[in-house]
Amino acid sequence: MELDKPLLREMYYRMRRIRRFEETAEELYKRGTVVGLLHPYIGEEAVAAGVCLALRDDDYITSTHRGHGHLLAKGGDARRLLAELCGRLDGYCHGKGGSMHAADLSLGILGANGVVGGGFGIATGAALSAKMRRSGQVAVCFFGDGAANQGVFMEVLNMAAIWKLPVIYVCENNGFGQYTRYEEATVTDRPIGARAAAFGLPTAQVDGNDVIAVYQAAVQAVERARSGQGPSFIEARTYRLHGHHMGDVGFARRYRTKEELEEHMKQEPVGRFRRWLLEHQVLSEAEIQEVEARVEAELQEAIEFVNHSPIPDVSTIMEHVYA
Repeated sequence: MELDKPLLREMYYRMRRIRRFEETAEELYKRGTVVGLLHPYIGEEAVAAGVCLALRDDDYITSTHRGHGHLLAKGGDARRLLAELCGRLDGYCHGKGGSMHAADLSLGILGANGVVGGGFGIATGAALSAKMRRSGQVAVCFFGDGAANQGVFMEVLNMAAIWKLPVIYVCENNGFGQYTRYEEATVTDRPIGARAAAFGLPTAQVDGNDVIAVYQAAVQAVERARSGQGPSFIEARTYRLHGHHMGDVGFARRYRTKEELEEHMKQEPVGRFRRWLLEHQVLSEAEIQEVEARVEAELQEAIEFVNHSPIPDVSTIMEHVYA
């Protein structure tokens, strides 16, 4: 699959944008500006960027509690997302949802989800809707290795396979379900994709730190879904470089070693792809710095946006709710 320079530049932009957004959010969290929990996506940027670059604007995605990267990779507004994290009126949920509930229906982003595995049914339902409407849309369900042990995972695989739904299940296997290693919570050492294969889904296991490998697998799955051939499964093996959430700083040392983390840092996706672009003379150092400057300007604008956005008045507490 031939990848042109503009696409490769966009890959780096999207990954760099996610990385710097998360670093900015972490800094604001430490200052007390971000409210509620914060689950950083740092180290997994290649998965969101690679998959979302294979999608159309009107395709659907469902996300997880670690969902900032997915929203940004699909084209979401960094200003509104940061404002939501900071509990501001101009945030995606008017400052009421926080980190785990951001959605943008205009871009097919059906929302992050605080429920482990909460996106399985939503993405499968969106795919069913697309098939019934013959819209040509596909749905992507992002989930983690911990969510793969939820019973609903098997239910949606069966439903999607029977009805040949245009859905792609993307497992971001970052090695840990909260504080527990995947191997300690799952009896088999077979790939997670073996469960999908049992239902007849084509499966791919890719290096989740290699944005090109993720993109190529996603393109194949999207083409299959859009042509009416049904669902696919992708397992992206990656690694969570920061703690489960911002409160998991010291505790992370109890379930992984310093040496393990240092080894994975060598293969983190953003720096790795930057080096690749230079080594293969796709982008010059000046061109890469131009992308990085664009990201920095965008994040500075997002901070200014937050600073000028009001905190919701308590009188609005009953607005935008069902009951």
